Amino acid sequence: MMKYALVTGGSRGLGRAVCLKLAEMGIPVIVNYQSNASAAEEVKAAVEALGGQAELMPFNVGDEAQVEAALAAWQDAHPDDYIAYLVNNAGIRRDNLMFMMPSEDWHAVLQTSLDGFYYVTKRCLPRMMMRKHGGRIVNMASLSGIKGMPGQANYSAAKAALIGATKALAQECAARGVTVNAVAPGFIETDMTKDLPVDELKKLVPMNRFGRPEEVADLVAFLVSDKAAYITGEVISINGGLYT
Repeated sequence: MMKYALVTGGSRGLGRAVCLKLAEMGIPVIVNYQSNASAAEEVKAAVEALGGQAELMPFNVGDEAQVEAALAAWQDAHPDDYIAYLVNNAGIRRDNLMFMMPSEDWHAVLQTSLDGFYYVTKRCLPRMMMRKHGGRIVNMASLSGIKGMPGQANYSAAKAALIGATKALAQECAARGVTVNAVAPGFIETDMTKDLPVDELKKLVPMNRFGRPEEVADLVAFLVSDKAAYITGEVISINGGLYT
């Protein structure tokens, strides 16, 4: 029996860093992506360069039929294995002031972060709960979901809801040895933040810099490790002191 990790939105940014870190830990990684096949292939190659094992799994996390089909096919191909580590990282931003926000931008952001969490986690959870070794679920929340950020009513709503779901699910499956935690990054150097006014925003951060994807990945790695077996239902901020 092999225990795999599934990282949604694993082809870029935080997801890529998490894939590489889990591979360093000796965990075979399933890299989910929606459309950027070349970036996903690059992550797979990087994992293999570390001596790790990676598989690619394209699907849209916000589409229940795609999630079901992809994970069912994987399970059929791996009858003796299971996804023991799930990192719900997929997310998109469609920033706008709420009075100007198109309804499709509201729904798209919630569909990816929140519906995606529901569809993927629901599909993976039964096998985690059936195994005596349990499982680890880490949800990628955000400072935006704790503090609320202007221009991000959709993103803040999605991430705040994800935090609430994390706390509820943690209590539902704790007795089965499955932990559920959330990580809430502040400003991190990724594709998602490259269009932001970095020099101005750095002044808001007590540490006077953006975080690195690898720093977030190290936190995720701890939460999926045996050292974090008694930590569940927590939301851990990683933001350089921006909101404390």
